[in-house]
Amino acid sequence: MCTGRIDLSFLLRAFSQGADGVFIGGCHLNECNYITHGNFYALRISYLAKGLLARLGLDPRRLNIQFISGAEGNRFAELMTEFSRTVYELGPLGEGEGLPADTLKFRLEAATRLVPYVKLLERERFRVRFGTEEEYAAFFTGEEFTRLFDATIGEKLLTSQTVALLEGGPLTTAELAGRLGLTPSAASKHLTTTSRQGLVRYDGKQKRYALA
Repeated sequence: MCTGRIDLSFLLRAFSQGADGVFIGGCHLNECNYITHGNFYALRISYLAKGLLARLGLDPRRLNIQFISGAEGNRFAELMTEFSRTVYELGPLGEGEGLPADTLKFRLEAATRLVPYVKLLERERFRVRFGTEEEYAAFFTGEEFTRLFDATIGEKLLTSQTVALLEGGPLTTAELAGRLGLTPSAASKHLTTTSRQGLVRYDGKQKRYALA
C-alpha cells in the first residue's frame, strides 16, 4: 500500500487496540512511482501524530517512519531491529509512561475524535513541501510549528479530553486538572474558556463542572 493512503485514524486505532509501537515504511522521498508523492503526506501526518502522542503523555518514539527501497533488505532489517529494541525499552503502551489503563483509553478516544479536525489543519495550515527529510524535521520540530500546534490541535485536544471526562459525570477543577495533567491554575483557565464556548458549565450547588 502506498504511504499516501496512511490515515491518522489508522495510527490511533493501532495504539487504541494495544500496539506498543507503529512502524511506517515508504519509498524514498522524491522517488515516488506515482504522481501523488504520498510519502511526503505520510511524513507530515507522522509528525502531527507524534505531536498528538506527546500531548497524550505517550512517548512519540513509539511511532517511526522510514523511507526504504525494495532493494534495501539489510537496511530494513536493521531499522526494524532498532525500532523493536526502542519499543521494548519503552515498555508496554501507557504502562511505560506511567498512565493508568483508563486514562490511556480516554485520552486516545479524545484524540480519535479530533481526526477530521487535524486532517483539515494538515491541508490548510501544515501542508508544507520541502525537498528533504531534514527540512521537514527542522520545520516540524521548530518553535513556529510548536506554537501553532499548541494553539490549534493542542487546545482542541484538551477540550476533547475534558468533554470525554465529563461524560462520566461532573468533576471538580482539581479532579479535572489531575486527569488532564494540568496545574490547577491552567485547568481553571482552560475550563473558563471551554465554558465560554458553551461546552461545559459550572454547577454551583455541586461545585463541579458538567457538560453544558
